[in-house]
Amino acid sequence: MTEDQYTMAEAKNKLPSIIHSVEKGGAVKLTRHGRPVAVLLSVGQYERLNRRSESFWQALESFRDRLGQEVLIQDADFEGLRDPSRGRDVDWP
Repeated sequence: MTEDQYTMAEAKNKLPSIIHSVEKGGAVKLTRHGRPVAVLLSVGQYERLNRRSESFWQALESFRDRLGQEVLIQDADFEGLRDPSRGRDVDWP
């Protein structure tokens, strides 16, 4: 996804071409005084981001289906992720 950036004044003058860009899948960031204030997305992108009915596991299964292969997570994938040290000493009152 490409992301273009326009000031509010530029966006006002170029709105039709900006909308065409967004419809093709791009995102457009709008700025005011150099600070980002809004993002324009296509309706499809907006709906995908707002989809709340899908649980994490449904989203994971959907991702795996799109990937086209099964993703197996094994214990070895987690080795070295935890700090084996005892932690800090705490003085209790």
